[in-house]
Amino acid sequence: MDDEPDTLNRNSAETVGPDSPAPAPRESVTALRRGIRSYALRAGRMTEFQRTSFETLAARWCVPFRSGEPFVPETAFGRTAPFVVEIGFGMGVATAEIAAALPATNFLGIEVHTPGVGKLLSEIENRSLRNLRILHHDAVEFLEDCVRPGSVSGFHVFFPDPWPKKRHHKRRLIQRPLTDLLASRLVPWGYLYFVTDWEEYALWARDALDSTPGLTNRFPGGWADRAPWRPVTKFERRALTEGREIRELWYVKP
Repeated sequence: MDDEPDTLNRNSAETVGPDSPAPAPRESVTALRRGIRSYALRAGRMTEFQRTSFETLAARWCVPFRSGEPFVPETAFGRTAPFVVEIGFGMGVATAEIAAALPATNFLGIEVHTPGVGKLLSEIENRSLRNLRILHHDAVEFLEDCVRPGSVSGFHVFFPDPWPKKRHHKRRLIQRPLTDLLASRLVPWGYLYFVTDWEEYALWARDALDSTPGLTNRFPGGWADRAPWRPVTKFERRALTEGREIRELWYVKP
C-alpha cells in the first residue's frame, strides 16, 4: 500500500457487507469467501489520467480471471522466475518501485479498485516494467480457484485495513483459514511478508500466522526488519508522524 487517498489506504481486508458471518477457525476457504474478501467495494472517482491509462493499457498488462483455469506465471510473464503476489496494492507506486528494484522476480499485484489499477498501469508503462502484471479481481477467489499449490514464491500484504473495532475483527484479511490457503500456495522456503501500523492487528496477525501449519517466523517471537527493497511511502511516514509504529512480519514455509 502506498501514497493514496484515505479512501484507498485500507483495502486489503474487508467483507462484502457489515452482516457477513465470522468464519470459524476450521471452516474451508470456500466458506470463508462468503464472509471475507480481500476488499470492500467503495465508490472511487477516477481521474481522467487514471481512466485513460486503464482504457489503453489494461489489455496489455492485466491478466484475466478465469474461474477454475490454472494461472501459469511462465505464460503470463513469458519467462521462468520467482513469482510474488501482492494482495491489495492501493495506488501501486510502491509496488512499481519494488518491481523495478527486483527485476529478476515476477510480480502480480491484485486490486479491485479501478483508480489504483489505472495508476499502476501508468507506472508499468512509464517505468518500462516487464516483470509486473495486474489482476483486477478478488484475491481470495483467484488464489483458491486458479493458483496451484506450491507455485508462489512470496506474498506481500502491506498495510491492510486493520478493522480496529472488535466487532469488525472478523473482516481482517490475515486470519485462518485464509492463512492456511496462503501457506498451501507457497513453494518450499516461500515467504509471507506482512506490514501494518496498527499494533493490535500486528499481534493478531502474528498469532494467526504462528498457528498456521507449515509457516515459521524468521524472527521468532518478534518483528522482522524492513526489507531493503520495500520503499517507505508517504502513508507510512504519516503513520510515524502520528505516533504509530510500523511492525513487520516475515514467515517462511520450510
